[in-house]
Amino acid sequence: MQRFSRTTVGPKSTRCFTTSKNEIRRSYLYVPSSSDKLLEKSLTVKSDIIIYDLEDSVSPAPADKKDARDRLRTFLKRKDVPQAERVAIRLNDISTPFFQQDITHILQSPSVRTLILPKIHSAQDLHYVSRHIHQISQKHPHETPLRIVPSIESARALWNLGAIAGWQSEHGALQGGAVSGLLFAAEDYCADTSIIRTRSRQELLYTRSQIAIAAKAFGLEAIDMVCIHYKDLEYLKDECEDGRRLGFSGKQAIHPAQVETIQNTFVPTAEEILRAAKILRGMQVAHASQKGAIGLDGEMIDAPMIKQATKIVEIAKEAGIEIPQIN
Repeated sequence: MQRFSRTTVGPKSTRCFTTSKNEIRRSYLYVPSSSDKLLEKSLTVKSDIIIYDLEDSVSPAPADKKDARDRLRTFLKRKDVPQAERVAIRLNDISTPFFQQDITHILQSPSVRTLILPKIHSAQDLHYVSRHIHQISQKHPHETPLRIVPSIESARALWNLGAIAGWQSEHGALQGGAVSGLLFAAEDYCADTSIIRTRSRQELLYTRSQIAIAAKAFGLEAIDMVCIHYKDLEYLKDECEDGRRLGFSGKQAIHPAQVETIQNTFVPTAEEILRAAKILRGMQVAHASQKGAIGLDGEMIDAPMIKQATKIVEIAKEAGIEIPQIN
């Protein structure tokens, strides 16, 4: 079940989403909405989140944009579409003539509770989107807030990252939506900043770190960039491990073959889980003896490490991974 809570960050109170076991969000697979074949195939994909795309994977011709939107609307009326918690829609960006039609028609579907918003450069852009959400919610109300995931694609967006991550709708979360995550669109970002992409990813370390930290500061999901080398699963795994070390909670995929690697990597390893279980059990025994710290494998374990261990165990449980019992 989706829950909506308040979290205090610094002097401000922000809103964030929490997830249950059935809502773990590691993989975000893009599916072009212009293809009936690919829409049908999405019903069998095991990605945590499926992003039905109306933007880059669809021809920019107005007739093609309309056709993709109509196909998606029809598809979302089916009874066998994925649960709303697994469905996200990437709209065309707000500077295009397609945005208003996209959001007006797509939000009429009860299957849509997450919007991926490309080319969000500022909090003002989110206010613009929220006003449309508010208008639509008057005719099509929902019991839970609409998840909004801004796509960070420009130098301006990175400059305004704190304001984007901490944004709140003037209409309230229920009627105006709430930011639930930050997504990094690396190729658009490089095009905007003239950064030269390499396989080392070194040139994007600063940007990715900033996005992950901003997301964590406001209790949001941090969604890492697409791995464009979609046939190279070893490289994908390395990029996933790199993203997880930086603090990302999930990653975008452009091919179904990438999903399994992403989902297997964005969870704690067996070694991490075992160590976390040992820490929690050791501290339980220590606290019973009125001790505040313990030694484990030559390391001093205290309160910050307990917090880390607790998070590891929580994520593992959400992923359905068994936690070893430590005596």
